[in-house]
Amino acid sequence: MAPAITTLAAAPELSAANTGFMLICSALVMLMTPALAFFYGGMVRVKSTLNMLMMSFISLGIVTILWVLYGFSLAFGTDSGSIIGWSSQYVGLSGIGVTELWDGYTIPVYVFAVFQLMFAILTPALISGALADRVKFTAWALFIALWVTVVYFPVAHWVWGSGGWLFEMGVIDFAGGTAVHINAGAAALGVILVIGKRVGFKKDPMRPHSLPLVMLGAGLLWFGWFGFNAGSWLGNDDGVGAVMFVNTQVATAAAMLAWLAYEKIRHGSFTTLGAASGAVAGLVAITPAGGSVSPLGAIAVGAIAGLVCAMAVGLKYKFGYDDSLDVIGVHLVGGVIGSLLVGFFATGGVQSDAKGLFYGGGLDQLGKQAVGVFAVLAYSLVASAILALIIDKTMGMRVSEDDEVSGIDQVEHAETAYDFSGAGGGASSRSTAAPAPAVTETKKVDA
Repeated sequence: MAPAITTLAAAPELSAANTGFMLICSALVMLMTPALAFFYGGMVRVKSTLNMLMMSFISLGIVTILWVLYGFSLAFGTDSGSIIGWSSQYVGLSGIGVTELWDGYTIPVYVFAVFQLMFAILTPALISGALADRVKFTAWALFIALWVTVVYFPVAHWVWGSGGWLFEMGVIDFAGGTAVHINAGAAALGVILVIGKRVGFKKDPMRPHSLPLVMLGAGLLWFGWFGFNAGSWLGNDDGVGAVMFVNTQVATAAAMLAWLAYEKIRHGSFTTLGAASGAVAGLVAITPAGGSVSPLGAIAVGAIAGLVCAMAVGLKYKFGYDDSLDVIGVHLVGGVIGSLLVGFFATGGVQSDAKGLFYGGGLDQLGKQAVGVFAVLAYSLVASAILALIIDKTMGMRVSEDDEVSGIDQVEHAETAYDFSGAGGGASSRSTAAPAPAVTETKKVDA
């Protein structure tokens, strides 16, 4: 009898298609940070527009450098105690071969690193919406650097890193419900509990100054989110990324409609701000769940998120915390909803074989999801509040009350978003033209 022949699985080879796909997805996720800047920038008053834009844009600079220096190593390096990673060859991204593949996938390590970088950039930018109108720009920049180091990099390792304790437990987070949205939403709550309310909160009108800018930002977020979600499978050889793409569209549509329906019933109007906010709530909720549910499940996830988030944004007036642009109501609540609904709607036939309660899986997956949700929420809330308190006690986190009232744009950036002096053919537009003819005063003659 001939001896049995043992075959080894073929080593993965670099895929040009998957590599190109992931580079495009990385660019789409990068676009989400400027899109968020527009979304938030339109929601604040005129005097805070530039500061809101800059609070997102500065993350592109700070987090990129920290990610290259040590962030990628902390998040995705060799596991240490299921809490943090570290690999010396990832420090400075200097010990990585050009064609070295990422952990059994068909894309280079460099491609995976830059894709995950875009997530790391976006997450602290999300926090900024809760702090509009009142935070020193230098203090915010320092907070970003400390927060990604102490909170984001470790949490990313817990959730996605090989050996991370939530990853090993079997918590499902396809693209960032816990690591991105719950993380950012809990951080926002922690910081605003330290720095307090805006001047005039619940007294002065604080309506969005540019709803077209809000809609533009929301549309670009929706567009970029396809890279955020579908790209998180790191390729599409088995069709899972395609399912995630479809579910992203479906859930977002359902959430927008649910939010608008709630607005019409509750307030009597369909608003553009509601449409934009509902779409973002759906995008948030489907982010952890989209690789586990069917399109019908995605409709349920989106509709539930749209309704609950629409109700949640009003809680700040009831409980008195000043979440300026509803980061808690949309990102924290939406992330919790999407993460927990995996435990109900997971079919067991897409991303993994884990099944939710409605598909015969019992409460096992729901329990795992709950552990992931509340572990990240608690850690981010406490750590973020401590970081904000340290900064506030040392250099001061807030601008002065006079500066806040007069306008943080002029104080922090020496600029204004709009030059009203030149609008409508003012003096500046006539400066090089021929002098206007003298006006002869005439007396009114009664008829």
